[in-house]
Amino acid sequence: MARHPHLADPLPDGWVRVDLHSHTMWSGDSTTTAEELEEAIVATGLDVLCITDHNAVKGALELVGRLPCRVVVGEELRTHAGEIIGLFLTERVPFGVPPAEAARSIREQGGLVYVPHPFDPLRRNLAEPALDALVAEGLVDAIEVFNAKTSLPHLNERAAAFAGEHGLAAGAGSDAHVPEAIGAAYVEMPDFDGPADFLAKLRDGRIVGHHADPHRAWRPRIVPSTSA
Repeated sequence: MARHPHLADPLPDGWVRVDLHSHTMWSGDSTTTAEELEEAIVATGLDVLCITDHNAVKGALELVGRLPCRVVVGEELRTHAGEIIGLFLTERVPFGVPPAEAARSIREQGGLVYVPHPFDPLRRNLAEPALDALVAEGLVDAIEVFNAKTSLPHLNERAAAFAGEHGLAAGAGSDAHVPEAIGAAYVEMPDFDGPADFLAKLRDGRIVGHHADPHRAWRPRIVPSTSA
């Protein structure tokens, strides 16, 4: 896509492009339909999309096998201290619980605990004391070091430094709430098989992306009602 020129860069053999953070109409604050998402994936050529709707997994589960890319079922859930993402989920994790409880629920499913936009004060980021406590307990697998909706570069840079200091894997995502944002940020990494291999290969990946937070152009539309 012309708006994301890095998509034209060559990819090493055996590597894939993975967006670790995206939203659909199941999030409530996004109106991206399945059809729009399919068109965006075709246009961008992403290989793997982590669908991380707010407090919901039903949309992601319905899109497995429907999109022209692999889908990782995820959820961006709000704890009482801020947001956490679970990846490779099989069922919804309840929101509003303490961060450690949420992280353990993710791990019990065989999933990975991924902390999005950790230092962005304009988002529902996980409070720093809660983040520090989770890391100290060994309950964090990866940190989002590049979020395409984070407008201030130093916030992403601080997240990258934190991941490095604590030996955590680094991830990136578009955090797309509109289809035009798909492809704005992702990780190029060796292909993987399952959560454990994903986490290992993520450490060998490279972050690609730029800031992109486009507004949806208005047009009459009906978004089907959704539930968690």
